[in-house]
Amino acid sequence: MTKIAVLGNGRVGGGLATALARAGHEVTVADRSPGSAADAARTAQVVINATLGAGSLERLTALREELQGKILMDVSNATVDGPDGLPADLLYPGSSLAEQLQEALSGTHVVKTLNTMLFTVMTAPAALARTPTAFLSGEDPEAKRAVRGLLADLGWHQEWITDLGGIETARAAEAAILFVPHVIRSSGFAPFAVSIAR
Repeated sequence: MTKIAVLGNGRVGGGLATALARAGHEVTVADRSPGSAADAARTAQVVINATLGAGSLERLTALREELQGKILMDVSNATVDGPDGLPADLLYPGSSLAEQLQEALSGTHVVKTLNTMLFTVMTAPAALARTPTAFLSGEDPEAKRAVRGLLADLGWHQEWITDLGGIETARAAEAAILFVPHVIRSSGFAPFAVSIAR
């Protein structure tokens, strides 16, 4: 059992919290009240960033002390939205939210994952007709091993997980968000994920 704090209680955070609690972990979801995120992060072993990507860096930098020595599993995408509310560009071109977080939180082990799919696939990867891929980016092997374990608890087979390497590889995974609006306009709001075919 792992003590997990989920920051963000929308569809992404709520879905992850429910699935991980069902798998036997002790899960706390931070709400928007003052101090809630700090309290949740302080007692957790793993903190999941499921906040809106555009505000994630500011929100998590404020938790530097509480996140010291913790694993930060970052599933968010930092984008500039178009008029229709769908992602139109990256907020950190030439970088990534994960890299920005790792630079700001040097004492925290940031692992980027689960950001290349519609939120429903995060907790039900086997529901797709074809095998999806979950990517990992991060500097710390032990942190990535722990995140692999959590992904397994969410239904991800180990052969469906691809370790891309260091945190700088997150910029490639985060750039995949630019597919999303085009896929949605083309095929509708149906579950999908980026997959590496071999």
